[in-house]
Amino acid sequence: MTFEVPALDDPVAKTLVTPCLLVWPDRIEANIARMVGIAKGADRLRPHCKTHKMVQVIERLVAAGVTHHKAATVVEVDMLCRGGATNIVLAGNLVGPSQTELLRVAARYPNVEFSITADDERPIRQLSNEASAAGLTIGVMLDLDVGLHRTGVDPDSAEAETLYALIDELPGVRLTGLHVYDGHQHQTDLQERTTAVQDAWKPVERLVGRLESAGRDIPELLCGGTPSFPIYAGMTDPRIRISPGTCTIHDVGYGRLCPDLVFDVAAAVATRVVSSAVPGQLTLDVGHKAICGDPPAGKRVFLPDLPDAQATVHNEEHLTVKSEFSDRFSSGDLLMALPIHVCPTVALHHKALVISNGSVVDEWTIARHRNLADVWFGPGSNPYA
Repeated sequence: MTFEVPALDDPVAKTLVTPCLLVWPDRIEANIARMVGIAKGADRLRPHCKTHKMVQVIERLVAAGVTHHKAATVVEVDMLCRGGATNIVLAGNLVGPSQTELLRVAARYPNVEFSITADDERPIRQLSNEASAAGLTIGVMLDLDVGLHRTGVDPDSAEAETLYALIDELPGVRLTGLHVYDGHQHQTDLQERTTAVQDAWKPVERLVGRLESAGRDIPELLCGGTPSFPIYAGMTDPRIRISPGTCTIHDVGYGRLCPDLVFDVAAAVATRVVSSAVPGQLTLDVGHKAICGDPPAGKRVFLPDLPDAQATVHNEEHLTVKSEFSDRFSSGDLLMALPIHVCPTVALHHKALVISNGSVVDEWTIARHRNLADVWFGPGSNPYA
């Protein structure tokens, strides 16, 4: 499988200060259209914004009819509201003062429906108390563990039914359904992945049956991530909403791992050669402050102009690679670096340069902060404009 991004016009290439994040909106829009097509309708989607963190991507999703969204931080929730989302789930099991921050956002956007995921009585009761005191109602989605073993309760346990009943009975909160995240399911073979997802779905179905027998409503089944997206899309329960994230801008990692996910790479990091002094080797200014360091060393970036490149050193400011094509480049030359894992790479940058027809046409701010105080500069302010 090959990965390429469109070429930049020479005047643009000569003036870019590197390293910098680039995005191609036409590719983002094409990816959104594919997402809607796979889901068989925009209303079946609740995409995760953690990959791109850009209000302009949300605006494009909303324009395509996608109004339900998912976030990982309160600042991302705020960004989603600014982009026009009308129904938001903050996954990751919000606790402590972060719940108070979410209530601040909820008070600012009274026409948006908010939910959190939870798997423990204590944060559920805290949210109930604080929301009631603020005169607000926040949704709670029971988080289920279907094999990732990170968060969530066992769907076959009595605890799942007990917590679901508690949410249904407390003031200030409302039941919004079940959260079924399976980030461990990323088998390359689609049939193997499908079988694994379907097997993990069986205890969820059993829990649904028990809850329905007890007279509990299940408004939504929020399912999956990017690799399992097409599998849940093939299920027929009308309560299922699917939560892909990476495919809005895609990356080399999922392109290689799940070749059935046919999306366009819509983001890259521009980098320059800073040294070609060693024969057969180039040093680039794209360290792990510009390309994320969570994949194993040597497997963090793909360089389309150096398809055989072998990374030998990756530190804070530099990436050193060996390639038989290294003699084609010298200090100052521009290359495109495609991150293997784009989500945390985007979070390393405070803005993205928007490329159309080879030129920079805009800058999009990235909601990479953790604290609302970093983005709320006053009533009506918009740090993402």
